[in-house]
Amino acid sequence: MRESSLSGGGDQFAQLASGMRICFRDSGTATDPAILLVAGLGEDQTFWGESFVGSLVDRGYRVITMDNRDVGRSTFVATPPPAVWRQVLARPRQDAYSLADMAQDCVGVLDHLGIDRAHLVGRSMGGMIAQTIAATEPQRVLSLTSIYSTTGSTKVGQPARSTIRLLVVAPDAKTRTDAVRGHLRITQHIAGTDYPIDDAAEAILAARGWDRSAGDPAAGVARQIEAIQRSGDRTAQLRTIMAPTLVIHGDRDLMVAPSGGVATAEAIPTAQHVVIPGMGHHIPEGLVEPITRYISGHADRVGAGGNHVEIP
Repeated sequence: MRESSLSGGGDQFAQLASGMRICFRDSGTATDPAILLVAGLGEDQTFWGESFVGSLVDRGYRVITMDNRDVGRSTFVATPPPAVWRQVLARPRQDAYSLADMAQDCVGVLDHLGIDRAHLVGRSMGGMIAQTIAATEPQRVLSLTSIYSTTGSTKVGQPARSTIRLLVVAPDAKTRTDAVRGHLRITQHIAGTDYPIDDAAEAILAARGWDRSAGDPAAGVARQIEAIQRSGDRTAQLRTIMAPTLVIHGDRDLMVAPSGGVATAEAIPTAQHVVIPGMGHHIPEGLVEPITRYISGHADRVGAGGNHVEIP
């Protein structure tokens, strides 16, 4: 590991003008170019994994991770979660926040750290947030990497029927044990065919996520889903993105169908699309090295004045 001149990755907090208090970690060397990792639906920042963050630090990057609002140790908003009928019909409450609000949380963390421009990497919902930053705050973005995400169009990127059935019958977790069992159930289903998960490691991850939660995880997830629904089809917005963009998706994704990645790459003029055979909607240990290699290769070429990672 490269010697770190930062805090070693411990929890820190940024109090934003919006009232949000965002928990983040800052790893690597302060003088290295920054990568902001934006996590997915219901995931706190630890879901990126120490090896993923460490791999990017070893490749010469300062890595910032953060808990989105309504997850982990960041602010859980006071508005009630949407009723089930609202989620089913995609009719968010009028007081719901949007992906644009979540994007501003990310920009607020960069402001707190004095970082003018960063490479953005987002997975799933985090990819949507990173896309939004690239579209609305282009001056802050060196490059964009969107991992198993989509455009918001209901015509693409939809979950498989088997995934919907599994989510519908899944009860809200009431205990730490419930949270672990629920995480294993869905992750085993969506992880893909060629990259099996480590059940023990995933159980530790889910338990730690439960322990770190500063609020009601089920309500937080419901409000995050509502943010996605409120933001609607963002295809037109994506067409305005000029940052060099890498879109990564697996061909066995049962949560966000591969068509979501195709549509994202087609919408963003600068995008290059990488499809990883056998990959699903998860980044187990076997995918850490190839995905961080793609990310750092993309960022390296942008830093050197190029546009994209060279695809073997």
